[in-house]
Amino acid sequence: MQQAEIPKSINNWLLMLSPYQVLVFSFLGLILVGAFLLMLPIASNDGSSLSFIDALFTATSAVCVTGLIVVDTGQYFSIFGQLVIIMLIQIGGFGVMTITTIFAVIMGKKIQLRSRLIVQESLNRVTVGGIVKLIKLLVKTTLCIEFIGGVLLAFVLYPDYGVKGIYMAFWHSISAFCNAGFDIFGGTNIFHYNNNPLFCLVIAFLIILGGIGYGVTVEVKAKHKWQDFSLHTKIVLVTTLILLTVGTVVIFCLEYNNPNTIGDWNLGHKLLGAFFLSTTSRTAGYTLLDTGALHGVTLFFIIILMFLGASPGSTAGGIKTTTIAIIFATVTSLIRDKDEVVLFKRRIEHDLIVKALAIFYIAAALVVLGTMCLCVTEDFPFIRILFEVTSAMATVGLSTGITADLTVYGKYLLILIMLIGRVGVLTFLMAISMRNRRKVKIGYPSERIGVG
Repeated sequence: MQQAEIPKSINNWLLMLSPYQVLVFSFLGLILVGAFLLMLPIASNDGSSLSFIDALFTATSAVCVTGLIVVDTGQYFSIFGQLVIIMLIQIGGFGVMTITTIFAVIMGKKIQLRSRLIVQESLNRVTVGGIVKLIKLLVKTTLCIEFIGGVLLAFVLYPDYGVKGIYMAFWHSISAFCNAGFDIFGGTNIFHYNNNPLFCLVIAFLIILGGIGYGVTVEVKAKHKWQDFSLHTKIVLVTTLILLTVGTVVIFCLEYNNPNTIGDWNLGHKLLGAFFLSTTSRTAGYTLLDTGALHGVTLFFIIILMFLGASPGSTAGGIKTTTIAIIFATVTSLIRDKDEVVLFKRRIEHDLIVKALAIFYIAAALVVLGTMCLCVTEDFPFIRILFEVTSAMATVGLSTGITADLTVYGKYLLILIMLIGRVGVLTFLMAISMRNRRKVKIGYPSERIGVG
């Protein structure tokens, strides 16, 4: 009798969890499974067992598609370990609940409303309608893009690595599209391809396609006219283009004469390098040069790009392109003394403005708090610590080279920050908040105060 009640009690407990809590726990479960697999001796090249903290850090970085590493992925991990990491990246990129829904559809099971709500939150969709259809389409689109990317990268890597180059091509295609930033070249061998236009552009465009969000990718594929696009898609595309252009120009100017980065490259090579770094700084974390050799002002500019991040519904982090667009439009409307916030001749609702400002505030507070804590536990320059924390929060993965030398406390802190950045700052706070089931509407009198 008692044994029969245990599953029932567990099931009741699961039903009591909010969609936000289920989403967080699903990522935590995948991370723990990944950490266990990466600790197995078969996961390493020399048969050694990775420590729990390093395995947990690597699994978190893979599931949260970040790319920060404490051991060199190409040199330390065996083929088994690399396959575990790329599977964690793919599942983490889709979202655990999305993968679960895919298997349920394959097995012919009906998708319950609760599961649809969780997937809706995972994909950052406005409505729950058409979720299953969207999932089917995004899986097909994702696999198609990753396949094409792998084929193109194989033309570059096969001459250098033979059959292994084909494996590496598809591995990096998945990593790039999921905006993970992991590479298995080993050491700085990936730097050898910083003057290869095909390699750089394929990786860059995989990152961009993965960073604009599944919904935008599907909509652009289905619709071909600008006027038919939704407001969300228009904002994402325009903001992304602006950030890529501004990022390329600023990085190009700041690093133009830096002999340790792009200073000794020819003009075309410099432009390619600046564009690649601008692309990867907001989302993926791939680097084709020594990030630690960048000027301090360039590091700070990249911190800003990382903080802004990519777009909602994608695998990337940051506060998202739509958030910064709404905040910019709000400030502009305030300066012009306008009563409404308008983008592309559409009024932005008040609740979205409040949400955008909240995301900005909470993300900034997380970076500040995380940086302060690491400044206490770690002995590195402030700019490098700020860079590392922002990279973790925005799930970018760029590093100035201090990740492996962090203390245990520093690693645990970054693990938490990466998880929060992946699920979203608001989603994480809603998951840990105590919900008040009784909503009592009380109206209080208003009173104006001085601001500014």
